[in-house]
Amino acid sequence: MTLGMMATDVERRVDFEAMREYKLRRVREQMDRYDLGALLCLDQDNVRYITSTYLNEWARGKYVRWCVLPRGGDPVLFEVGTATVAKQELCPWLKPANIRPSTPWNRGANVRAVNVALTKQVVKELKGVLQENKVANMAIGVDEMDVYLLEALGEAGFRVCNGYDAMFDARLVKSPDELKIIELSASLVDGVYAQVVDFIRPGVRENEIVAKIAGWLIEHGVDRISGINCVSGPRSNPHPHDFSDRLIRPGDLVFIDIMSHYLGYATCYYRTFAVTHATPRQRDVYKRAYDWLQASIDVVRPGITTADIASRWPSAKDMGYADETAAWGLAIGHGIGLSHHEKPWITRMYSLDHPVPVEARMHFALETFYGEGDDGARIESQIIVTDTGHKVITKWPCEELMVCSPR
Repeated sequence: MTLGMMATDVERRVDFEAMREYKLRRVREQMDRYDLGALLCLDQDNVRYITSTYLNEWARGKYVRWCVLPRGGDPVLFEVGTATVAKQELCPWLKPANIRPSTPWNRGANVRAVNVALTKQVVKELKGVLQENKVANMAIGVDEMDVYLLEALGEAGFRVCNGYDAMFDARLVKSPDELKIIELSASLVDGVYAQVVDFIRPGVRENEIVAKIAGWLIEHGVDRISGINCVSGPRSNPHPHDFSDRLIRPGDLVFIDIMSHYLGYATCYYRTFAVTHATPRQRDVYKRAYDWLQASIDVVRPGITTADIASRWPSAKDMGYADETAAWGLAIGHGIGLSHHEKPWITRMYSLDHPVPVEARMHFALETFYGEGDDGARIESQIIVTDTGHKVITKWPCEELMVCSPR
């Protein structure tokens, strides 16, 4: 069920406290499984998953904030400057003493001596947290880092493991409250497509369509846009995975992918449109992409594997490419949560030989493409795996090729 967008005193909609407890429990289970003494997370999506905190996109990838989760202990957030004070007031689910000022080294954007000194300080603070929780002699999982931090951890004698294994496995199965937010996030893209179909017409540029989408989504509450693709006319085959300033012309196919986040949770949602009219070839191109997509959706249920889904798609050679590497991305599936791309990945490149079990409460996107000549069509649906089957949560119609600005 899609809920109202706001919290209210008359309904319990999203239970954020239950969601926070669920996520921490999932991470702790994976720490036990991988025998980690702690997780050090610098990936901002992992920081949000563990601490339920966020500091907008300017902080992503700069190594200015991170968190530590010690085995058997509580999360410790290393936050940016005065944001520490704000978080201590506004994030009562974290102990105030566990919200501490960070020592940013800005991904090495300093002279080398400063970078070395700063990362040594970061490691010293990390070691203090581990000692407080009596796990200093165990392996730590780190999700991402630069060479400065890697060298500082090595010099301090830490045994470092890949923290993404534990974090992606923890995030694989969503809580009921995460799924509520995910469906709300998809509903926003349903809404923006209603604006887009009335805006696409000859003379409008791809970048204007992207701007229209971004503006509407931000006005309606999204907190992040990972990207928006808009591809038209002869640019649609082969798929360039981008947008440009090309003018839309009569007779074009236009496909759009919207990757936005609401309350952190992402979408990945393609639709294809014809402009003014659709030719028989364009309808055939579209139908092939649609039929491949539907064939893969139809098999989704608990108990199958990702190989069962990938096997429903054509091979790279069937699509005219030399091998699966050359065709990668044309028929794929991928998990979606706080990150636009998560486990499970579904592709003929490796899912047939390395299948992953499909479980209830997984959420992933399935997407297909077909092209001939100057015409390419791309369609994508987001799927929640239910106890007995699946639920498609991307509602904008795609059964037939929709014509915009018909003439």
